[in-house]
Amino acid sequence: MTTRLVDSGWSQEISEGLRADSSEFRIISPFIKTGALQRLFTVKPQSLRAITRFNLADFSEGVSDIAALRKMLNLGGSVRGVRNLHAKMYLFGSTRAIITSANLTGAALDKNHEFGLVSEDTNIIEACHRYFDGLWDRSGADLMNGQLDQWDATVTRHRAAGGRPNLSNILKDFGVDAGIVASPFTLLKNIVADAQHSFVKFLGEGHNRAPLSLPILDKIDGSGCHWALAYPATKRPRAVGDGAVMFIGRLTYDPNDVRIFGRATGMRHVPGRDDATAEDIERHEWKAIWSRYVRVHHAKFVAGTLANGVSLNNLMDNLGSDSFASTKRNATKGEGNADPRQAFRQQPAVELTTEGATWLGEQLQAAFDRHGTIPQSDLDLLDWPQVP
Repeated sequence: MTTRLVDSGWSQEISEGLRADSSEFRIISPFIKTGALQRLFTVKPQSLRAITRFNLADFSEGVSDIAALRKMLNLGGSVRGVRNLHAKMYLFGSTRAIITSANLTGAALDKNHEFGLVSEDTNIIEACHRYFDGLWDRSGADLMNGQLDQWDATVTRHRAAGGRPNLSNILKDFGVDAGIVASPFTLLKNIVADAQHSFVKFLGEGHNRAPLSLPILDKIDGSGCHWALAYPATKRPRAVGDGAVMFIGRLTYDPNDVRIFGRATGMRHVPGRDDATAEDIERHEWKAIWSRYVRVHHAKFVAGTLANGVSLNNLMDNLGSDSFASTKRNATKGEGNADPRQAFRQQPAVELTTEGATWLGEQLQAAFDRHGTIPQSDLDLLDWPQVP
């Protein structure tokens, strides 16, 4: 009977626990992401129960996935929700327990600094089962697929309207008050780390670059990039899926560069819903040519001017062909264009590698910390779409 302190490799620890004993898998985790769940369930547990949060704001912000809860139901599992849940625990039959700071997300399991213990001690395992069973008994009724359908529609509507905080009253918390009032805590949003795809979306063209002195708020107002990114009418933007990270940049001059000044979460393009309306085109004539939308939500922008943004030139200088998915692929094959400066010419957007997205995410966060972000109260004064 051993107990080990662990500070890394949590996905491996959970996978090994399932391989050793898949008779009963018990999960307590506030946030659960689909990608992490799929990687772990190489062994299907015979019995599955999970306690998590049912706060729709979590799903809207992307820190947890409705699809992950649906996957557990489809595996025959039972899921219940508790308000203010902060505990994380994983139980494997009567043979192993994991108590950790790590949520069931890719970032927490593989990238964050998380600490906890893995134990095969009978007394610890029994105590963990008592805690789980007691919380389970106070956590209300089992989740049903029909509820997930309703939540999915509500979250999609909120995201399609830009994910504005002042519309968050429609995002209710359906978890049960289990009798414990938790102290407030900050959500650790690992949007970039958990995203399957990340892109740089370019605003402007080579013939109309902007000066570094351009106020970012003016650029947001003129482009509408706080709720939608425009693509050419000639081709629908099919590469972007739900949850993709969209880094937003403007082509600039003196020097010629692209300055990344914001980040948002993208939505899959839906014909009709995501096409410019006559009213949109009347307000902005250029949308007659750039009429296809990738809607975005929970956008965040650097305060000040474009000079405060992150230089794409610096990204390419640091990572070379590893900057973009296409150039890294070509460099690996030894054929085709591997020069990142040639990869995005005449393109509305370019897909980043994992290395590129990580570098850009860290640099943009540093810009947020250094210069601040545009207040939501300023963004609220801009044009926003009606909830579809």
